[in-house]
Amino acid sequence: MPPIRILIVDDSSLIRRVLSDELAKDPALAIAGMAANGRIALSKLQQVNPDLVILDVEMPVMDGLETLTEIRKTHPKLPVIMFSTLTERGAAITLDALARGATDYVTKPSNTGSLDASLGQINDQLIPRLKALCQPRAKLPKNSAPLGMPVQPRKFPAAVPSRVDILAIGTSTGGPNALAAVIPSIPANFPVPIVIVQHMPKVFTKLLAARLDSLSPLTIQEGQQGCPLKPGEAWLAPGDYHMTVQRQGDFVHLALNQDIPENSCRPAVDPLFRSVANTFGAHVLAVVLTGMGYDGVRGSQHVRENGGQVVVQDEPSSVVWGMPGQVVAAGLADGVYPLSSIAQEIVRRVGSQRIISTSSITGRLCVPDGERQGEHT
Repeated sequence: MPPIRILIVDDSSLIRRVLSDELAKDPALAIAGMAANGRIALSKLQQVNPDLVILDVEMPVMDGLETLTEIRKTHPKLPVIMFSTLTERGAAITLDALARGATDYVTKPSNTGSLDASLGQINDQLIPRLKALCQPRAKLPKNSAPLGMPVQPRKFPAAVPSRVDILAIGTSTGGPNALAAVIPSIPANFPVPIVIVQHMPKVFTKLLAARLDSLSPLTIQEGQQGCPLKPGEAWLAPGDYHMTVQRQGDFVHLALNQDIPENSCRPAVDPLFRSVANTFGAHVLAVVLTGMGYDGVRGSQHVRENGGQVVVQDEPSSVVWGMPGQVVAAGLADGVYPLSSIAQEIVRRVGSQRIISTSSITGRLCVPDGERQGEHT
């Protein structure tokens, strides 16, 4: 298989050199070209014909958003990874880029003076994404597990439909756009709470929750310690924290922790799925959307073993069919659906054993303690 040809676009000559030197060490990768701004990148695009573009967010002459918009006019399916700073401005621009068609993003090391940090970020975050986004799509053989999958394939009987009391969603690469397609299509009178893990760093998750909230009839917030779960509201795990649910008497609330990363992720899907299965038993609907790796497989097994249901996004509509594909390969999926049908399937499964009523939605928003002074009861 020929190496993946990469076009690097960044206004920093140091970043371009570090990226090119490190990527060139991998025989599966090749540097097709480099550009200091978007205008130069667009002129080189036809010449070098790359398999993937690494695109800086903030550049002079033509920035990342403008460049991405032009790339998508002529190359709608060319993978583009945004290279973003871990700041609120960088996060906001990156989310704009994802909405405009960027495939994925990687954050630059916050300590730009550390070469070790830069190389670690490239090797741990960037290179796996390059390979995942450019590998050919191959169907998994029946009754076989991909190399490294943490759960051995097994045949679960179809879950007996029961009342769903919580919806848990896990996603990674391609997830922001997938969530933007699914969450706004869930009605405001949705009768159960929603908990979500999207692999993202801090700052990004807060902005993503706000964007989803602006698009959706539901209330979507970044998760907070002790926040009670209520129907018609959704909580997104904050960056750098695992999010779980815990029962206390008649109430269920969120709990956050900074335990060791699982599947190299924090937040991770597995801790959330385990906790909803332990707390709600068979009354769980778990959904695994597009994503790289296998986070969510063990958690999905836990959901199925407790009698809950698991559905996943299909391969053609996924940016990377890693997480959902591994759930399917392990024999844990009750159903596989295109992204355009996921919200409809969620509403169908949740509503099949109950009558959805607008009167079931009660409760106030969970806000930080410092913002409660203005509340009225």
